[in-house]
Amino acid sequence: MSRAIVFPGQGSQAVGMGRELAAAFTAARHVFQEVDEALKQSLSKIMWEGPESDLVLTENAQPALMAVSMAVIRVLDEQGGWKLGDKAAFVAGHSLGEYSALAAAGTFSLGDAARLLKIRGQAMQKAVPVGEGAMAALLGADLDAAREIAAAAAQGQVCEAANDNAPGQVVVSGAKAAVERAMAIAAEKGFKRSVLLPVSAPFHCALMQPAADAMARALEEVVMKAPVVPVVANVTAQPVSDPDEIRRLLVAQVTGTVRWRECVLTMKGLGVDSLVEAGAGKVLAGLAKRIDKEISSVSLQTPADLDAFLKA
Repeated sequence: MSRAIVFPGQGSQAVGMGRELAAAFTAARHVFQEVDEALKQSLSKIMWEGPESDLVLTENAQPALMAVSMAVIRVLDEQGGWKLGDKAAFVAGHSLGEYSALAAAGTFSLGDAARLLKIRGQAMQKAVPVGEGAMAALLGADLDAAREIAAAAAQGQVCEAANDNAPGQVVVSGAKAAVERAMAIAAEKGFKRSVLLPVSAPFHCALMQPAADAMARALEEVVMKAPVVPVVANVTAQPVSDPDEIRRLLVAQVTGTVRWRECVLTMKGLGVDSLVEAGAGKVLAGLAKRIDKEISSVSLQTPADLDAFLKA
């Protein structure tokens, strides 16, 4: 059996996440302490007590989700002797989850991953004034159809396919008026429905170029090692291990399409038949079932999940 470890993206956050892990495992507690120290803020307090309005801020949600994912990985290692390099063929993460994947695979230190995600969250938020951008899921549309709709809706503004999550679930991103036009065009074309996403900025489109520039500067300053297993990159849907190439792809990822459906199919084509989702929520396990029913998946986010997984 060949396994890949996958790491969730923004939207999987919830007040209380990671609290049970910290209570049950010293290794998890240390991860949250290390992230708090790296950021010089009590992020763990926001994660465990809220308010939700603070947790959902992009600059907090991104490092918080990475912290929960890394807590799971550290517990697997310290409680179960579960070395990622021996137990998985690949890692991959959805958007910010790519940073979690790289931290788990040893490319970034935990502190550097937290600081990079703080910068990334702040830069993505600043790139477009609140209310000027939007994202919408076009349900029933495939990537080609979504690209066609986005191109027709743009009318001189930015409107692009941002996330290819699963068959029939593609997200478009861009100027608010253009995204609203895309939703109307999708309805005219007979797609069952479109849903505006509750996000604070239009991620993964050309409007994020200022954030891409900020990440290029931040990533230049950070020591990066080759990951212990290849990471399947969001923007190419191909495995990569070279730190310079990883750096380039992380910058491209800010404005590029998250090709998650293709990432999962690439891993399957390379022999992966089992996905382990490490961190908050169960979004990626759910998407895996829609992408390919032959791939088994399990989500690890609570002490009970980890105990059951290590026993198995």
